[in-house]
Amino acid sequence: MAELQNLKQLCTQVRRDIMRMVFNVQSGHPGGSLGCTEYFVALYGAIMKHKPAPFKMEGRGQDLFFLSNGHISPVWYSVLARTGYFPVKELHTFRKLNSRLQGHPATHEGLPGIRIASGSLGQGISVAIGAALAKRLDGDKRTVYALTGDGELQEGQCWEAIMFAAHNKVDNLVVTVDWNGQQIDGSNDEVLSLGDLPAKWKAFGWDVIKLDAGNDLESVINTLKRAKRRTGKGRPVVVLMRTEMGYGVDFMQGTHKWHGKSPNQEQLDSALKQLPETTLGDF
Repeated sequence: MAELQNLKQLCTQVRRDIMRMVFNVQSGHPGGSLGCTEYFVALYGAIMKHKPAPFKMEGRGQDLFFLSNGHISPVWYSVLARTGYFPVKELHTFRKLNSRLQGHPATHEGLPGIRIASGSLGQGISVAIGAALAKRLDGDKRTVYALTGDGELQEGQCWEAIMFAAHNKVDNLVVTVDWNGQQIDGSNDEVLSLGDLPAKWKAFGWDVIKLDAGNDLESVINTLKRAKRRTGKGRPVVVLMRTEMGYGVDFMQGTHKWHGKSPNQEQLDSALKQLPETTLGDF
């Protein structure tokens, strides 16, 4: 119980980090970052076997994570820093010239925790499949995790990859879809309806798990543990995770309008009042 409370406190701190990072440079993507906070905290704090230091790209003997919707880098950077990959104070450099914390994650700056450049939407599932197959060839029994946005599934490459993974029984892979129903120009239904997602993934041969409470930390942890237990059974696993874009900040919740918009000073002050200071301390 104490561990869960600590992780909940981390969720609050991560949300404070997101808001301050985006405000500091008046640039970035707060909506999806806030909505996926519980997922990242659960993954790095309770699910994955990972080693922050020394960081090694190949990650042998470790679980690996790949972020496909790279624009939500603020939440990932905060969680990486807060779990020991690089100094928390480096969050000050987000999106600044010559920073390792680019707007979309990149590898040439050598930021620990980042294994691919991402943000060209639709590619993350393919990369995760490749990493999972490499682990199979190496006899490495660890699991590969990936996160993709629901709007990304409008990309044809995603469905080619989804079909490939099932055909090749890539069963050391857990893909999570951030199913918030929003994308940059509006709701998914307005832009290009995704239809019956559970039925589609099932038809493509995946083991489908629905998570309706993607902003409840305990539910996310329990669901990811369940997904892990279902690996190694001949099918890749997908978690369809219902979240609310902008969760935790009332004026950002449930709307696409904060997909890539930064708050002004008054809005930042309002958000931070809703996210009380933690013992972890701001960067």
